[in-house]
Amino acid sequence: MSCGSRPERCPAVPQLASLEDESGATGLTGPALRLDREEILSFRRRTGALDERLAAGPDSLAQAAAAGLQDSMPRAALLSLHARVRSVGPETWSEPPLVQLWGPGYSVFVVAEPDVALFTLSRLPEAGQRRRRAEELAARLSELLAGGSMTYDRAGALLGVHPNSLRYAALTGTVLIRWEGAGASTIWTVPRPEMEPAEARAELARRFLHSYGPSTPASFARWAGMNVAAAESAFELLSDEVIEVLSPIGPSFLLSSDEALMRSSGPPERGARLIPSGDPYFLLHGPERELLVPDERLRAELWTPRVWPGALLLDGEIAGTWRRSQGSVTVRPWRRLSRAELASVEAEVASLPLPGLRAAPSLCLEE
Repeated sequence: MSCGSRPERCPAVPQLASLEDESGATGLTGPALRLDREEILSFRRRTGALDERLAAGPDSLAQAAAAGLQDSMPRAALLSLHARVRSVGPETWSEPPLVQLWGPGYSVFVVAEPDVALFTLSRLPEAGQRRRRAEELAARLSELLAGGSMTYDRAGALLGVHPNSLRYAALTGTVLIRWEGAGASTIWTVPRPEMEPAEARAELARRFLHSYGPSTPASFARWAGMNVAAAESAFELLSDEVIEVLSPIGPSFLLSSDEALMRSSGPPERGARLIPSGDPYFLLHGPERELLVPDERLRAELWTPRVWPGALLLDGEIAGTWRRSQGSVTVRPWRRLSRAELASVEAEVASLPLPGLRAAPSLCLEE
């Protein structure tokens, strides 16, 4: 590794081929809007506020967290906010209207407080043992805390359960947390949101399609941590709000209200963004990863078997990975950077609002 040196140029990224068969069949039952890779990624960057940072303020924080910001790597959500909103500081992730909870896949998420039901109740089964377990555990936890808070380790001990099992109570929408990773994380309860699970699932599906679209019920199920039947029922509730489209990876659905925005793609804002592990822009699985990073070798560097690195977004394309240790940020570009690009990456590194540092973070460029 050489800090400050330039890496060798990588081979050009190949274009992703369409999955149509030789006859041109797509599997759709009717005429479909055909979308290319550039249109889809441009749409996702704009809906995800990754082309131009939003003005500072609570409305912008809520917009940046509309699809939830994963925070399983402590304070990853802070860096996701920094990539989207101006003037983000080390504690912005905990400022109103933002709250922290166990969301999809029981991972830690930062969401806007009015959206708690979408990321919790949407995953609550209509009936069965899993629902009973969630509601019984939530009731016991609420009685224990009695309007107060405590570390989740102590709460688990007093209830006679493993602390990690408390996350199942989050399905009721009544559990909020302040997650400190290996530290003393805090837990408390709030009133149950006034929304039915089916309504919450439908709204979460709208959010998903607006942020990750075009997509499918199967992809929504995997992202949201629910079974495919529940995801399909949510899409059925949106049947009058979606259109069929054909993307380079196959038939999908798009909100009809997003069609004009999808078709009005433009050039991305030039510059660098350092988006952290688990960021919504690359929280993808299966063929959807091929759309974002067509080169199989480079996909393996971004989506690793264990903890993912962050992604370097440069002029609208994923152009490398990054990791940090304290105040040192190591960036591994996938191609040679120009002087202007390197200056943009250096400025982005120096601006990261990392908590607990006495000096600005420094860049180490890895070959």
